[in-house]
Amino acid sequence: MANLAGGLISGLIFGAVVVGMMLPMQFPDKTTALIAAFIARFGLGLVIGCVQLPWPGWLIGLVFGLLLSVPDALITKAYAPIIIVGAVGGLVIGGVLHGWK
Repeated sequence: MANLAGGLISGLIFGAVVVGMMLPMQFPDKTTALIAAFIARFGLGLVIGCVQLPWPGWLIGLVFGLLLSVPDALITKAYAPIIIVGAVGGLVIGGVLHGWK
């Protein structure tokens, strides 16, 4: 595994940031929505940290950010916010953990 510790830390941070962004929103079952969002974003950070590909780090993050965000976007029909946050978060995590070049 390329960077397990970095993936764990970035997943925790990204999950906490997304939960913080969602706190003011209203949901039928807010607790479940927050837990699900945290787990999805934690997993995204973990996967990006653990993957090893011969691509630039930012591209690894962007690809996995998009790939792992699309299912949640399809289920919730909140396409733009979920995909954009996943893509930007993945891009940043990939760049930080794997480099920008």
